Amino acid sequence: MITVYGISNCDTVKKARAWLVAQGLAHQFHDFKKLGVPAGRLPVWEQAVGWQKLLNRQGTTWRKLDAPVQASATDAAGALAVMQTHASVIKRPVVEWPGGQITVGFDPETWVALA
Repeated sequence: MITVYGISNCDTVKKARAWLVAQGLAHQFHDFKKLGVPAGRLPVWEQAVGWQKLLNRQGTTWRKLDAPVQASATDAAGALAVMQTHASVIKRPVVEWPGGQITVGFDPETWVALA
């Protein structure tokens, strides 16, 4: 089963979920806002794609964080702690594919090969 992690009102997550539906691909959705970030998944995602790719430093949430919080995200441990506390700084969507692959962001060309 494909699992999509993100925030339901995120435009990129909406596009990604619509694409999955259009392809006829069953998936489950985990909403960070309602269900929180599964703590056990963050280290797995970090190992798969790297904390730098997971941490969205371009978004509004990141810009609103206090400077000391931003400064704490200079390595994997610090970044994971910030992501656990402030789920909206995780680049979305994070997708876990049936073969064990993990992707971050929406890229239909990559997804075709994984689906």
